[in-house]
Amino acid sequence: MQNENLILKQRREKLQKIIDLGVNPYPNRVNRTHKISDLILDKEQYLKEETSVIIAGRIVAFRRQGKIAFVNIEDDSAKIQLFVKKDVIGENNYEVFKLFDLGDIVQAEGITFITQTGEFSLKTTQITLLSKNIKPIPTVKEKIVEGKTVRYDEFSDIETRFRKRYLDILLNPSHKKTFELRAMIISEIRKVLNNKQFLEVETPVMQPLYGGANARPFVTHHNTLDVDLYLRIATELYLKRLIIGGFERVYEIGKNFRNEGMDKTHNPEFTAIEIYQAFADIEDMMQLTEEIFTNCAKIVSNDSKITYDEIEINLNSPWHRATMVDLVKEYTGFDASELDKTKLINFYEMKKIPYDKNWGPGRLLTELFDLYVEEKLIQPTFVLDYPKEVSPLAKSKPDSELFVERFELFIGGHEYANAFTELNDPLDQRARLESQAELRALGDLEANVVDEDFLEALEYGMPPTGGLGIGIDRMIMLLTNNNSIKEVILFPQMKPESL
Repeated sequence: MQNENLILKQRREKLQKIIDLGVNPYPNRVNRTHKISDLILDKEQYLKEETSVIIAGRIVAFRRQGKIAFVNIEDDSAKIQLFVKKDVIGENNYEVFKLFDLGDIVQAEGITFITQTGEFSLKTTQITLLSKNIKPIPTVKEKIVEGKTVRYDEFSDIETRFRKRYLDILLNPSHKKTFELRAMIISEIRKVLNNKQFLEVETPVMQPLYGGANARPFVTHHNTLDVDLYLRIATELYLKRLIIGGFERVYEIGKNFRNEGMDKTHNPEFTAIEIYQAFADIEDMMQLTEEIFTNCAKIVSNDSKITYDEIEINLNSPWHRATMVDLVKEYTGFDASELDKTKLINFYEMKKIPYDKNWGPGRLLTELFDLYVEEKLIQPTFVLDYPKEVSPLAKSKPDSELFVERFELFIGGHEYANAFTELNDPLDQRARLESQAELRALGDLEANVVDEDFLEALEYGMPPTGGLGIGIDRMIMLLTNNNSIKEVILFPQMKPESL
């Protein structure tokens, strides 16, 4: 801390000296004509033409030798060496230049050339300060090892990286690349859907009632209306209103908010996509899911095979399909196909598994799946036929009133997507939501609420519809081989340092 305070003091003194020399250390205008990568990609042409160019970037390495200096600067595209000589840039410019530091952002004008050591560089004729660095960046440092420039990083504390993401992406190119890939993956999702004539829409983030998922909401207050509103936990019910209104294919990529725990796969603010297609069903949603994931995998690996947590994942379709009942039987030996609550409870007690007495047989089966099966599903698997009890918005299977047409996608032991053949019977939907309300009354704060406005909309008639939701953050984790959701969210929620 003492060394840092000394550096701060020295840099403030340099800042004042620059101002005293009549130079604005934070000018308004930048005259950049080229990105650094432009020069590197077409270096032979620039060397031949000896064209004067203007580039800009941050100083990441500095080496002075009397009246000359070698400076490495980088922008978001590449890095280049500046050759700065007092006799070339002039005495006044050099006096200011002597006050530059690592981390300063500068503009350099000059002509490209090859140094005696063979390095493509810019022979600088003018160098201008664009932003003076006051607080030293932890590790904008480089050193020469066996003739090669090596970057080394002391900025390794994970908590600090998440709290100061601007430094993380500045110092760690691989972390910056993750977010560039994130943008490319989301763009590819849009491309797939737009090519299929889906319409991207936006629905309210603040809602008078929350619904579409089992989760606790965040509550806010609208001062003008003097009403409490909820941050949405899902976009489902508003997107279904649009299907009712006549849009046949819609999707939304946006933030959802769930007032629940935080761990490696959960952040209270997260990005999801929900997709709804009229005159479609769960089969169409499985095909669409496979296409989205395989196309996005090619953004990262140019192949449908990826590596996650040191395991090769094959995303080539078709993916494995299995019912929840069959998977529970495979991994436990217990047959729950009849959803007999007594038999389920007996199995729980035999295995000494804790449970809530208010759980119905569907919830008991789902908990067994979570406990015994989920983490075993490594290669892409569509888990089918969920109990109706835990799927209040999905249509029942034609041959069973106990189960619904629903799947969840599991890869690498984690869930990535959830889809239904959507329930479009308003009377059945009302009965299911009222059943959820009874669970809330018994203490299940994550149960769905009764949304009368949505139920009224459903009474006008919703066509048979397939719906799909994908957790974007988890999908990015999978495709970029990151095992923490905080690694793929630019500014994850963090516990205040004061607590």
